Amino acid sequence: MRISLPAIPLLLGIALVSAVAAAQSPGAPAPALTLSDTGGNAVRLADFRGRYVVLEWTNPECPFVRKHYTSRNMQDLQKAWTARDVVWLSINSTNASHFEWKTPAQMADWMRAQGAAQTATLVDGTSAAARAYAAKTTPQMIVIGPDGNVLYNGAIDDRRSTNPADVNVAHNYVSAALTEARSGKPVTVASTTPYGCSVKY
Repeated sequence: MRISLPAIPLLLGIALVSAVAAAQSPGAPAPALTLSDTGGNAVRLADFRGRYVVLEWTNPECPFVRKHYTSRNMQDLQKAWTARDVVWLSINSTNASHFEWKTPAQMADWMRAQGAAQTATLVDGTSAAARAYAAKTTPQMIVIGPDGNVLYNGAIDDRRSTNPADVNVAHNYVSAALTEARSGKPVTVASTTPYGCSVKY
């Protein structure tokens, strides 16, 4: 089969997208991650090997994110699971060139005002981490096991709305995945389609 030269970059692009998608599939190794927290300290995913890790993509400007913070659903999840030695990393991948960009100080102030209880809030101003994880929405949740492999990737729950009251009747995929995995069981629902605002690349 003869492939014309203009088609080669397209094929390479398709292959790259496929490889990134495969890296986020449950059972695949989570990509390396190094970002600065709101205090300017480097945080590396590799430093948490041997522990469960939750990655939460966030953006204070997103009504879907605000739904989970206004209802205190996100804070309650953070508190419940960090108390069980789970590492919880909130990541803002809004590009620094976008009007919704928040400086590290602004992110720290916002999280403090919400009473958030994550392990760290990370700032991804180049959106590099979001690209590595193929993050599509805020919120989007990824659960990583102690072996460094992805256990769950997708929506926080099954209620695709901005209504804070919906969290009371929602099935939370993150808690379900952590509960099953920590009990030595396979994760029943390991992948869902995330909902929310688009990540602002």
